[in-house]
Amino acid sequence: MAELTTLESLLEMGFDRNRAEKAVVNTGNQGIEQAMDWLMEHENDPDIDEPYVPPAGNVLGGEADSQSGEDQPPLANTAEGAADGDCSLIEEALKHPMTEEERREQVKRLEELMRIKQAERRERERAEEVEREKQRRRQGQELQQIRQKIQDDDMKKIADQRRREKMEDKLARQRVKDKIARDREERAQKPTPPSPSSPTGQGPPPSKKEYDESRIQVRLLDGTTINTVFKAQEPLAAVRVYVQVNGNTPEGQDFTLLSPYPRHVYTEMDMEKPLKELGELQGGCALWKVYSKSGFGAFSCAGCDQKVRTGGSALGAYLTTTSTPETPEPDWSRIRVAIC
Repeated sequence: MAELTTLESLLEMGFDRNRAEKAVVNTGNQGIEQAMDWLMEHENDPDIDEPYVPPAGNVLGGEADSQSGEDQPPLANTAEGAADGDCSLIEEALKHPMTEEERREQVKRLEELMRIKQAERRERERAEEVEREKQRRRQGQELQQIRQKIQDDDMKKIADQRRREKMEDKLARQRVKDKIARDREERAQKPTPPSPSSPTGQGPPPSKKEYDESRIQVRLLDGTTINTVFKAQEPLAAVRVYVQVNGNTPEGQDFTLLSPYPRHVYTEMDMEKPLKELGELQGGCALWKVYSKSGFGAFSCAGCDQKVRTGGSALGAYLTTTSTPETPEPDWSRIRVAIC
């Protein structure tokens, strides 16, 4: 029984002649298995169905062929000769032609071989796809770890910054408390000046007295009071800081000071002005309040004879100043409150 050539086998299996010729030529006519492998690997090539064109040196009758005629076997046609490259097989096939049954058996064996090759190829592609998916997941996990590390570093920086800001704020408050404590100690060490004797006769009208310090009393929201003495040259901001540190004002809550008579709402521009410049060291009783935004009320104080409109449904926090530390504090029991 004569065996089919590689080209004939591919044609019997139903492959297009252009594809079969290219497979035989590109595999060097090494056999049907190599040709089928090449066809399955290049079946999606854009030029797979174009006719095979052999190199110019292999064309019969050409100059290159005339020079190497001894090496090139005579072929019936150019495409088939380039594809087979083995004239002996063709001659053997012509001498011993295959019967129809032998041909069907040969085709059956080749089709079975092709199915095996296709199954191997599908298995190989599936394994490659699994490996690509594993690689993609590994890259995704690595990218997620990098993103998480960057996020953790950013959160750590933010937390460190907040801790530094909190520590700086705590130190600033401590400095204010230390300054207030030193001022109290200095005032406690000063001798008490003797009380002036009453004049026996009518003398010249007394000149306006200048004071260098003032006692300020604060009534908080819960009804308790705090008070201390401030220097005449201390800014209004010192009073504000004293209320923030020693009062029960929640941290971060802002408030505004108001003087009822003459009526004046102190702004941020007034915080750097000294108490003397603001006129808070005059004789008599002056009243301040912590300004609220909802509702209003009114109160009067025995000793100042002034009525003050207040904000909020509660009395709020009030600042009461007197001329000197020796001036008695107002009688808070006589304060009359009317909520409007």
